[in-house]
Amino acid sequence: MTLANVPWTAIILAGQRPGVDPLAAHFGLTFKALLPVGGVPMVARVVQTLAAAPSVGRIVLLTQAPDIIGPALPAGVPVAFAQSGAGISTSILAVAGTDTVPFPIFLTTADHPLLTVETVEAFLAGAASVDLAVGMVERATMRAAYPDNRRTWLRFADGHWSGANLFAFSNDRARAALELWSAAEQDRKTAWKLFLHFGPWLALRALTRTIGLGAALQKAGKRLGLSARLVPINDAEAAIDVDKPSDHALAEEILAKRG
Repeated sequence: MTLANVPWTAIILAGQRPGVDPLAAHFGLTFKALLPVGGVPMVARVVQTLAAAPSVGRIVLLTQAPDIIGPALPAGVPVAFAQSGAGISTSILAVAGTDTVPFPIFLTTADHPLLTVETVEAFLAGAASVDLAVGMVERATMRAAYPDNRRTWLRFADGHWSGANLFAFSNDRARAALELWSAAEQDRKTAWKLFLHFGPWLALRALTRTIGLGAALQKAGKRLGLSARLVPINDAEAAIDVDKPSDHALAEEILAKRG
């Protein structure tokens, strides 16, 4: 079988960092994933979207509290659970390629209530022929739809990019990227620091914006022995995850307009 007709395993990150989550606490909750948006817990909205996506064959929730998250999920949707540990990358590495989480793997987050089937399918189509793919939204796309929305932008020669919490790991070669994830996590919002993990020359080009993000990811992938691709996402709402009360208010407004 080719990757084009192999169903993807979707992992939803629904864990929680140690301590009190400020957004959950703001709404009087303990778990951020259970925060209602438009009257439905965020994690349930993501599960509903993935269950409707034709390319997704299996849904796995990575969480420390399946007994608490589970009852909030949509009835009748098969969902497996995997234990979330101390770190995201180590937790994924522990289950990637197992019977519960077979490759190819699509990764997203529980705080992504605006995610649509169309965006999922477009991203997975763009990820089908490489070992690793990352979905991101360019600033012009965001400003055309939401000119006042403030995000963290990675600035490169080919544009200003913001993450969309969409990742694809097509096969076991992508483990190298997961192993790097833990070390690079603290640098994810600073382009040159992120690419410093792949050598000073690539970091310098990122710092001076003499390389595009797409090309930088390709070169970084080669350093890891894999093929990597930037998948531009044309849906501005794919970059709006719910991290703060203003994000929550905007998500509720968008969902109300969707009807």
